[in-house]
Amino acid sequence: MANILYTYKNSVYVNLTNKCDCACTFCIRNHKDSVGDADTLWHKTDPTREEVKAAMDAFDFTGYDELVYCGYGEPTCALDVLVDTAAYAKEMYGVRIRINTNGLANLYHGKNVVPCLARVADCISISLNAPTAEEYMAVTRPRFVNAFEEMLRFAAECRQCVEKVQFTVVDVLSREAIEKSRALAQSLGIELRVRHYE
Repeated sequence: MANILYTYKNSVYVNLTNKCDCACTFCIRNHKDSVGDADTLWHKTDPTREEVKAAMDAFDFTGYDELVYCGYGEPTCALDVLVDTAAYAKEMYGVRIRINTNGLANLYHGKNVVPCLARVADCISISLNAPTAEEYMAVTRPRFVNAFEEMLRFAAECRQCVEKVQFTVVDVLSREAIEKSRALAQSLGIELRVRHYE
């Protein structure tokens, strides 16, 4: 059985689903079956909200103040389970909630889901991946043709109602692409974090 909760460095992560509407060229799940202390992050079937809550109840949150929705899939693909279990974690364990996302939830669900996420998220971290639509499409390989523009729109909407919003890029990008990504993020009033590719 795949790990639902796992730890990596100083954070606790929720591996909610293996569904994803992108096929990023650098995705770690193409190279290994787990990260952190997980045995495997590949689910045979995605966990139910009851299974996620049971995993939370069995976990000792002492010393952890943040719960991150990020695993081997896009967490917003399991939106209802995400929102329900994040609210449960906040109420029962007093943790802050960060959602690591590709920013395509509105496209995936065909409606604006930002208000749902804003009810539970203290931080939304969005994979920017590239500074232009052309580069983004080549690297991220999303199933939506207008993904880059919609991801930026999603980020701008999140910024209106979520305490902290950030973009991320992985340091496999050139220095020039990272600086262009930083300029794009700044134009939207959003911080850029450069992640080290493990």
